[in-house]
Amino acid sequence: MGYLEEKINLHKEMVDKLDISSIAAIAEVIIKCYKNDGKLIIFGNGGSAADSMHFAAELEGQLSSIDKGRKALSALTPFNISALTAISNDYNYDTSFERFVDANAKKGDVVIGISTSGNSKNVINAIKAAKNLGAVTVGLTGNEGGLLKGSVDILLNVPVSNVSIIQEGHIISYHRICALVIKELFGYDALR
Repeated sequence: MGYLEEKINLHKEMVDKLDISSIAAIAEVIIKCYKNDGKLIIFGNGGSAADSMHFAAELEGQLSSIDKGRKALSALTPFNISALTAISNDYNYDTSFERFVDANAKKGDVVIGISTSGNSKNVINAIKAAKNLGAVTVGLTGNEGGLLKGSVDILLNVPVSNVSIIQEGHIISYHRICALVIKELFGYDALR
């Protein structure tokens, strides 16, 4: 079997394994957060960093052409390169997201850590900081969920080992989460 065929088969398998109840639960806490003038904070490393920025852009900007013109929703990521590299240099990389959470999260906010392995120390440290501040914590993981599994209030795990498939599962999931949030807050289906 070639790469493309394997990818299609894995993708079909992953979609069947997505936890729809976790997707709905995450959307619910984000909706509650926004209704109470809170904000969403999202972070991860590497491809998960790109996913966190993509997730935030869907809420700050638009999810689709149907979604044009609505109010922007607050979604922050810690990717100010000067701050990220200064914190990593002056403290250590394991505190890079924790410092951002300490500076920006408050009780009632939703903090989402993305880690395909579930074992990224800087993600886990930031989730612990968010919990201490009273934020609702969410983890997007793969494989078995790693250490993040036991650290978050809500876990959305894509239970496969192929990192690219895990990331595709995360993209499908956060697009659906955004659509549920937009439907509740603005009254239309942005993904129809």
